[in-house]
Amino acid sequence: MVAFGVFIAADDLTVVSTMLPQMIFDFEIPVPSGLDDAAWIVSAYLIAYLVTMPFMGRVSDIYGRRFVYVASMLLFAVGSLAVPLTSSLPPLIAARATQALGGGAVVPVAMAVVGDVFPPNRRAFAIGVLGAVDTAGWIWGPMYGALLIRYGPQVGSWLAGFSPALAPLARWGWQWQFYINIPISLLAALAAWWVLGELKPSEKYRSLDWLGAILLSVALIAINIGLSKGGGQAAVAPTFDFAQAESSNLRRMLPWLAGGLAALATFGLIERRVAHPIIDLSMFGRRNFALACLINLVVGFVLIIAMVDVPLFVNSVLAQGGSLDELLRNAAMESGRILTALTAAMAIASLMGGWLCGRFGYRLPSVIGLLMTAIAFALMSTWSVDESRGRMASHLALAGFGFGLVTSPIGTATIDTVAAELRGVASGLVLILRLMGMSVGLSALTAWGLHRFGVLSAPYSVVELGGVIAGITAQVLGETFLAAAVVIIPGIILAMNLRPADVRSQP
Repeated sequence: MVAFGVFIAADDLTVVSTMLPQMIFDFEIPVPSGLDDAAWIVSAYLIAYLVTMPFMGRVSDIYGRRFVYVASMLLFAVGSLAVPLTSSLPPLIAARATQALGGGAVVPVAMAVVGDVFPPNRRAFAIGVLGAVDTAGWIWGPMYGALLIRYGPQVGSWLAGFSPALAPLARWGWQWQFYINIPISLLAALAAWWVLGELKPSEKYRSLDWLGAILLSVALIAINIGLSKGGGQAAVAPTFDFAQAESSNLRRMLPWLAGGLAALATFGLIERRVAHPIIDLSMFGRRNFALACLINLVVGFVLIIAMVDVPLFVNSVLAQGGSLDELLRNAAMESGRILTALTAAMAIASLMGGWLCGRFGYRLPSVIGLLMTAIAFALMSTWSVDESRGRMASHLALAGFGFGLVTSPIGTATIDTVAAELRGVASGLVLILRLMGMSVGLSALTAWGLHRFGVLSAPYSVVELGGVIAGITAQVLGETFLAAAVVIIPGIILAMNLRPADVRSQP
């Protein structure tokens, strides 16, 4: 049941990526000057989603899983209702952040519920199921968004034919996503109220560390804003002045990163002195917990490269169409179809990883999964301008299978290692590390791509560049895939050091 809410929240994390061009048009955001502001339609959700995880995970440890899960789904529904009712960008961004505050809380609570309900010998498979659902949600999102943009108005027109009162539906495209969220969120909240009633709070009378929560939130927000500045405007509106773009991006990043790291250091000092910290730092002294967090950081870093570079490869190298509008529509659908190989393999392997973890422990499936992923990215680095879709899909399936095998062992190691009253916050932390890895990976990917494109395109004039841009783009993306394969190597070394189950809590 809790997996239902996880899927809804994960889907909204990425669904807007393919809706964004239409939303920019509908909200009359100027291009290119307003693109930095428009990016906050996506970034606001990601940052709020990330920030709420440890905070609400801890709240669920204190006040109970049912209360937090139900309240989170209701908040998600309120944010979903507000999004299509807004008429300008600031309220839209605020509504997206409201959605994420609810959606982000659901994921660590769901993982903690698994720890509460399942005994240690059955936990791994349940975590695998949850990981498969979460992964499927946020990778299905872009494809779903493309389908809504393409077919939503036709569906609305068909429904409007039954009654004049339904005429506004003919104008719905991306709006469908948020209106559909409302009934399914309410259904998830109702089901959770009924199913989770028997779970009692672990620490009913403990107070919440508000200062720690504020400092951690400030640190995560500042660091993520700083990392988002790494892409800069050049990523969406290239000026071909790459040296200036890189220098400008660095100046934009540093103040935010410095402020975030200062807040994080202050948070660490304070958490050592409070009686009941929002994050018990002693968890990081437990070998498997620390290793799981670091492995998830590596996984997030590499996973975002696949999610961003594959659509970019399709759009820039393989896209076909008679007009710009047709080209964009075809590229969106083609990217979604090819990424399905990654998604489906991840979902299947998450279940298999849970079974393997239950039989052989954390180490074996984690090492095998990371090795498969490294091999897949090494193969992806050979993609060329005439690459076949079948070969691309086979490489992505191998990568997805590798990613999926890692999901359950890492999540299970996290829950098994900590005491029952820390499951919520521990689940939030390990997920935060994956999202932080994705933020760092996206920033590094953009900076490296801009730099390499500038170096490789320097010998050509703007006129000549049109004939070689596909080849240059394929080379840059190939180098990025190869770099990702190298980044996985430390993750493999970390996984080899995972110890057998260290169960600190009772089921």
